[in-house]
Amino acid sequence: MTVTTDTVVVSGDFDDIRSQHARFLQEAARLGELHVFLWDDELSHSVTKKAPKFPEKERLYYLRAIRFVYEVHLVHGLLDTDVLPKVPDVQPAAWAVTESEHTPKKQTYCQANNLRYEVIKQEQLRGFPDCDTDEPNNPPAFLRKQEGGRKKVLVTGCYDWFHSGHVRFFEECSELGELYIIVGHDANIKALKGPEHPMFSEQERRYMVQSVRYVKQALISTGNGWLDAEPEIERIKPDIYAVNEDGDKPIKRQYCREHGIEYVVLKRLPKPGLQLRESTKLRGF
Repeated sequence: MTVTTDTVVVSGDFDDIRSQHARFLQEAARLGELHVFLWDDELSHSVTKKAPKFPEKERLYYLRAIRFVYEVHLVHGLLDTDVLPKVPDVQPAAWAVTESEHTPKKQTYCQANNLRYEVIKQEQLRGFPDCDTDEPNNPPAFLRKQEGGRKKVLVTGCYDWFHSGHVRFFEECSELGELYIIVGHDANIKALKGPEHPMFSEQERRYMVQSVRYVKQALISTGNGWLDAEPEIERIKPDIYAVNEDGDKPIKRQYCREHGIEYVVLKRLPKPGLQLRESTKLRGF
């Protein structure tokens, strides 16, 4: 028997992707195979009356890394935003929008074109559910057999203003093995970085990290200091602890030497063709 999956489409500029965007994509993906019709820079500027904060190439890269998204299609030129553009080889069965995006014209368009019109309500987007594709009653990912005998790679960090540079770092780390991210808990981030940090809660930051398809599992740290992830490291027993140049600390090197963990320092480089991003600058601190 052949199982068919409905093609669900969402459309927008997805500029400066935050948790509300990821939550919308997650809920839309529950309706079928999710395709994003991404507005290019010209269209984004035409609709919003301002230049996008992040260029189309960067937005395209980030969206393709989100685990809920099947494919992203860049939409060029001008567009009536109350209709869907024609995209080759994509036959939509449904158009999903947020409550704020809903218009009667969109609904009429869908009725005329035999499309389901799905309005995802704001109440559906509350909270930060687990993004793990594994069954919730299964044991934690790090206790299961590693796929193909791959190594366990552990990464730690704050991830307060998540951006394409983090995505690229995760992509590189995932090439070393199955990737586990330990997100710093709120009190420890505040102690290390100051009272204005973090901007986003530990649950929200974990959610954004887990929404990236390169990540096997994300957890929140339970220790303190620069080794706040030590309790989680002891549970996961990684083969590799990966950091970028900014996160390279003597205490981490020493810990890895003492516990037989390979310590890998990666250069802080953006995806080729994209701009280098820094959370500090994006936050305005």
